[in-house]
Amino acid sequence: MDASRTPLVTPAAPVPAPAPTRARRLAAPAFTLAAAASALGYVAAVDPYEPGHYPVCPLFRLTGILCPGCGGLRSAHAFAHGDLITALGANAMAVAGYFVFAAFMAVWLIRAYRGGPTPRLALTPLYWWGIGTVALVFAVVRNLPFGSALAP
Repeated sequence: MDASRTPLVTPAAPVPAPAPTRARRLAAPAFTLAAAASALGYVAAVDPYEPGHYPVCPLFRLTGILCPGCGGLRSAHAFAHGDLITALGANAMAVAGYFVFAAFMAVWLIRAYRGGPTPRLALTPLYWWGIGTVALVFAVVRNLPFGSALAP
């Protein structure tokens, strides 16, 4: 038989990958939530008011200036114990971050459960500059006498 006369075999159409199961879709957000809950649980169990458990903020130690994150562990400790007023007093910006994280996790879990797209935090540079500006203003104001209510 002539090789030029053999019929060409056309490849079969690619088989689409099976859709991920609900358990597989929920794995990433569930593990992320478990890691965050574990970290918050650790901070809830190990009191940041007792010296020696956590490192001191290097900026505060060297300069005496409170950075935007100063008081974040005390805020997380109070938040984990349900004391929102103390958490806000320790670091109001951190409390806002807790709520933003909770909202993001809720959206992610709902979308994963329903099979929707994974939410993305693709922020434009303008948003990042805005977040940085808010953090800078927060840091400056909490170090001034009239902003002492924002200091931990």
